[in-house]
This record gives sequence, structure tokens and C-alpha cells, in this order.
Amino acid sequence: MATEDQVKDIIHRWQNTPEDELKPEDYQRFKKLGSACLSRGDAAQLLEFLQDDKNQGIVRCMGCVLLAPLLNEVVQKEKSLDRCQAAITHLTRTCRPDELLHSLLELLEDIDPGAICETVLALVPHLQTVLLRLGDRKAAGVGSALTALQKQLSRLPVPYSRQQEEADEHGLCRCCSALAVFAEPFVEEVKGRNGEHVATAEDEELRTELLKFCMRSLREPLLEAELTRDRRSSLWLFATEILVTLPAIQESLPELLFFSPLKKSSSQSKESRACLAYLLFVQLIGIHSFPAVFSPLFVLQCNMDYINQLLSSKKESHLLKGLALYAKSLESVQDNSLPVSLLELKSFYSVPQNLRQVLTDCPMQHLRESGLQVFQLFIDKLDAEAKHKFFRCMLKTSNHAGVESYIVKNIRSQVEFAMKPGTANKGFLGAEFLSLLGLVLSLPKGAQTDLLHSMDRIMESLNLLRYLLIRDKELRSATDVWEELSGIKEEYLEMLRVCIGRSRRHYSCELKALRGDQKLRAKEAREAARSTRVLKSMAVTHEEVSDMSPEVQHQVLQSALVTFDLMESLIVRIEEITEEKRKN
Repeated sequence: MATEDQVKDIIHRWQNTPEDELKPEDYQRFKKLGSACLSRGDAAQLLEFLQDDKNQGIVRCMGCVLLAPLLNEVVQKEKSLDRCQAAITHLTRTCRPDELLHSLLELLEDIDPGAICETVLALVPHLQTVLLRLGDRKAAGVGSALTALQKQLSRLPVPYSRQQEEADEHGLCRCCSALAVFAEPFVEEVKGRNGEHVATAEDEELRTELLKFCMRSLREPLLEAELTRDRRSSLWLFATEILVTLPAIQESLPELLFFSPLKKSSSQSKESRACLAYLLFVQLIGIHSFPAVFSPLFVLQCNMDYINQLLSSKKESHLLKGLALYAKSLESVQDNSLPVSLLELKSFYSVPQNLRQVLTDCPMQHLRESGLQVFQLFIDKLDAEAKHKFFRCMLKTSNHAGVESYIVKNIRSQVEFAMKPGTANKGFLGAEFLSLLGLVLSLPKGAQTDLLHSMDRIMESLNLLRYLLIRDKELRSATDVWEELSGIKEEYLEMLRVCIGRSRRHYSCELKALRGDQKLRAKEAREAARSTRVLKSMAVTHEEVSDMSPEVQHQVLQSALVTFDLMESLIVRIEEITEEKRKN
């Protein structure tokens, strides 16, 4: 450890040494002396040294090496916090800006995971000062700084509830607010030069870096955040800042959303624009400055790509935003107006398929319920021809009895509507209806169909058939249509009776065997026997009957037999109606 006299000699030598003759070991010694001063609690002495006019050459040349130890004191909130902040402020105004920027970016790259918020909040104002000192050479530095800051913010968890956001335990909300303040002077600079003179390469680079910052912010954290108009939270205000910044840097929102080619965009860019569409059309942030010249149909077509991007995700926040954007885009469209030609577009095929996956595979009930509402809303907006084609597509591709049942229910609604005076259409009443009905009145695997798994679709199909027979007047007017319908009906009912008989025998045997097992109280032996017995386990909503507990098996098997009775009673009623109509 150097004595006080030795330190004075070293400092005197540095004061009289040209800056370009200082060696790496001088930098190391300067850092060591400064760190030792801080470790002794002598921040005031260090600050006095840094501000001394005689030492400004040393500070200008070697002061950057003290940023790390000073920042460490600030992050740890030591007693000398104010003096350390003052020391950093003096360094950022005295040292060479290029070296300062390099040192500050290095500090940003090497942040302890538990101190991200504190480090970012401590560095941001000083980083802004340094960049402003660069003058017309700042664009690349601004881009590097924003990228480094956002990289660190991406490591922080996004608060997902109001309570989490208000607590801001990990500091993301505070960091986003600081980031908006950091970008402000650079946005104002670009905004102030708009139209004043021909943009230089430096101007364009700065504008590009700010655009990248906005797009990254839309993806992280705004796409993950819960945002509502009812609550002007920190993240809501940050989203508002982003949507104010884009027009300020001459970035047209319609151009960005509607006229930039999506095919050449990365998935990250698509996510950013999807979030932008959500903020604009659902949360209405910035909508007052958005041109009102675009038709609802055009907006829907453009938004479908973003909706598809969001609904193809497995993240709850993405799905919620996708469903909300889908609903809002549809609401402005007139009912029964979307033409069949739209279904030829890739997005108009992909979005319903992704929505079907939400309805059938998503474990979160509130998402399934919202998805079903949007699914019905989309159906309501299709015209008759488009509905016909959409129903055919879903019956062929959904592979889910619940979805197919919902489609059949909609088909009945359309038939009922078509039977009203002045609204008849071929798609749901004439010859074209037969092709659709042929898909409805069919069993996926013929006689081998698992009736329990397909119960929803079969029951809804039988109800549709009964309705058609009761309201037969409109269909009988076309003799060939009625005759073909009768043929489809007979073939379907005959196959269904075979399936019911086969399934009833199967489940009755299973139930009898299960009761026998329970009476004998030989569970272990019977379980071994059941594993070797030829038992065709029937799938029941992704579970196997043979994998259930004996009590649950009993309930399922009993329920299956009751279901078969219901199906058979409907078949009997349909045959009674047929006979009554024949006599009349």
C-alpha cells in the first residue's frame, strides 16, 4: 500500500505527463487508488480530487476507469451515494465522450441479475449526457445504448396483474419510464429537423435507431403486458410514449401496419406490428391521429396477419391480445357481408384453424370462452355462400366433436333463416345444401366410430335431421332434393343403429366385468387380468377408460349407456315423424 507521500508523488507525475504518454499501468493504479478511497468511505475526498482544476487533465484522460467502482457504490446505496453520483456526473462532463460511451456500454453488458433495475436507473441519465456531448456523431451510439438497455430490461419479468405492476418488485416499470425519458431529446431532435433541411445520413441513422427502439419496445415488454384503458399504469404510459414517438420520427402508422410487406419480415417484426395494431385498434392509443379513410373490411384483411401471429402463440398474453384484436376488427364489419373470396386468402384459413386450437386445446377457460364468442362473431359476418364454404371446411378439418357440434348448430340456424319468406338461398335449402348435409350426416369411421367421443356432433346432427323433417314443406318443393335427403337420412340412421348396438354391447360387457371385479374384491388380480384381456379402450376426451379409477370407469360406462339410449330415442322419434309425414 502506497504512503500518502508516494500517492502525492504519483499524482504530481501524472499532472506533468502528457496524456498520450500515460501507460496502462497508470490507468490501473488510478483505478486502484480511487477504489481504495471509496472502500475507506472517503468519497468526499475523491470528489474533491476529481473537481480540482489541477487534476482535470488526469480526469479527462483516465477518469473513465472510476465509473465501475463509483457505480457499484451507487447501486449498493452506500452512505456516500450523493457524492458518488456527483463524481459520476463530473466524469460524464469531463472525460472524452467516446471513451465514456464505451465504458458505460461495458458496464451495461456486465450487470448482476439482482441489480438490473438499480444499475439501469443509475446509468441512464449519465448515458444520455454523454450521448448529447457527441453532437452529430451520436446516432450509432444512441442505437448501441438503446439496444444494451433493452437487452437488460428483457431479463426482467413483466408484471401481469395490477398488484404486480403497482408493486414493481423487479423494477421493469421504473426502467421503462426512465427509458422513455432517455429517448426524449433524441426524438425531439429528429422531430425538430423534420422538413427544415434535407436529411443527412446521420439524421436518417438516428431516425432508424429510434424506430428499432420503438419496435423492440412493442415486442418487449408491451406485448407481454396487461394493458387496459381503465387504468393508466406505468406500462400504459410507456405504450403511449411509443405511439407518440412513431409519428414524431416521421414513421407513418398506416404505412407501418398496412403497406409494409409482411412476408419479408421476421417473426419478431410481425409481433411488434401485431402489438401496435392491438394498441391502436383495441386500446385506441393514438387512434385520434390515425386516418379514418380505411374501410372496416380493409382493416380486417390487414389485421388478419397480425391476429394469426398472435393466435399461433401459446402465451396467454399473446392469445388475449389476438382475440381482442380479432373481435374489434370484426365488430365494425356489417353482418352477412364478408364474401366467399376472402376464404381463399391464407390468413382467413389460418386464423380460424388457430382459433379452433384455442377452443379445443387451451387449458384456460376464460380464453376458450372468449375464443368461442369471437368464433361466432366471425361466422355472423360471413355471407351465405361464405358460411356454406366455411362450414364445409370446419367439418372436414376440425377433428373435434365439440367444434363440429357447434358448426352443425349454426347450420340449423342458417336453414331456419333460409326458410323465412324472401330469404331462401341454395346454400342452405336447395341442391347445394345436400353436399353440406352429407358431411353432417356421416360417421367419421363408419361402423367403428366411437360414439361416446362423437356424442356432441351426433346428437346435434340428429336434432338437425329432426328439424328438417318437421319443416319439410320447403324441401319437398324440390322432389329430387327431398328424395336425396331421404336417402342420406336412411343410410345415416342405419349405420348409426349398427354403431349403437355394437357400442352398447361393448360398454355393457365392460360394465358387467367392472361390477364383477368390485364384488370379488380382488383388485390386484383383476387389474392384471384386465391388462391382458382384449379390451378396446375407448377414448373419452383424451383419457382412456382403462386408465381411470374403478369408480370413474363405472360413471363413464353408465353415462355411455344412457347416451346410447338418448341417441336411440331420437332415431325412433325421427322415424315416427317420417311415418307421420308419409301418411299425411
